[in-house]
Amino acid sequence: MIAPPNLNGQVERRNTDAMNDDTRQRATLRDVARAAGVSHTTVSNAFSRPDQLSAPLREHVLATARMLGYAGPDPAARSLRTGHHGALGLVFSEDLTFAFSDRTATLFLQGVAEACRERRSNLLLIATRTVGETPPALGGLPDAVRDAAVDGFILYSLARDCPVIAPIQARGLPLVVVDQPRLSGVPHVGIDDFGAARQVALHLLALGHRRFAVLSLNLRPDGQTGPASPERIAATTYEVAAARLNGYRAALAAAGVEPATVPVVECAFNDERQARDLTLPLLRCSAADRPSAILAMSDRLALGAAAAAREADLAVPDDLSITGFDDIAGSTLTELPLTTIRQPHAEKGRTAVRMLTAPALANERVLATELVVRASSGRWRYIV
Repeated sequence: MIAPPNLNGQVERRNTDAMNDDTRQRATLRDVARAAGVSHTTVSNAFSRPDQLSAPLREHVLATARMLGYAGPDPAARSLRTGHHGALGLVFSEDLTFAFSDRTATLFLQGVAEACRERRSNLLLIATRTVGETPPALGGLPDAVRDAAVDGFILYSLARDCPVIAPIQARGLPLVVVDQPRLSGVPHVGIDDFGAARQVALHLLALGHRRFAVLSLNLRPDGQTGPASPERIAATTYEVAAARLNGYRAALAAAGVEPATVPVVECAFNDERQARDLTLPLLRCSAADRPSAILAMSDRLALGAAAAAREADLAVPDDLSITGFDDIAGSTLTELPLTTIRQPHAEKGRTAVRMLTAPALANERVLATELVVRASSGRWRYIV
């Protein structure tokens, strides 16, 4: 017969005297139950389901466990037993520093973290690129995703041919894609990139602009920068960049602007400095030849274009209009507030976690965007 626990006292001294250091390290859940005079289920609940016990009983069990050197149920064994790890895997298209330095990524990550907190779930971040690697050296990454102890995956803005996608799908765990790529039968969270890009191009057309250039996000994860050829554009594996470019081009073509005459300059990274360096050659020409408006696929690229305009002694928007995409904090906190597309980054993260943990939700969520007009776009003064 198991003796009832002594809630006001300590476990009998003979239990501690018999324990040497090796035994302390080898103590098991059943050892704690025997020493505390409770069932092994009570010990398990003390660690994993504290709401099932009274506060004095839980403290008695935990005190006994501490005395025996028992730190709690083994996580690996518990996972094998229950089939759950209590963690979600978030796969990024960039290095981990990007997750904490890029404003769009940090907002998205904030939304993911909020939803994980609601569900008492942890988060495992997996990067598909190491900082400075261009193109990314994937190394053992496919093995890493195969071995990740998670209950499901969120893919955040990966190239269509990213090598980690196949091993992730092969695991058969719940899976949600945010932004890209679209995978058959896999839930997706994103925005209408085509429609939003078309809307911002229509805004510039309504202001009288007819000479454009596009600052593009990278089209393939190979580190290439500079003018993008038609062949390069046709072979893009980043669906968001393709959709935004097609949206720009659809608006321009409908207004009689031949898309083939609009230069597309590709930035390997979403980085202001690189955007500035790539924009300068577009601006250092005669007024009749340079673009009157730049369509940037992100706010950071747009801010880089604005820096290039200052270096070229051009006034924004009098000499050059610039539009961005994202509506990050820098869009309103800079000297030149950006005309841009506002999209709900944090809500993307929250929605992705909810869809991952509640399969009954819809397989497709298209979140709303908004054109925000600010001082970086203005009416074009025609050159006579």
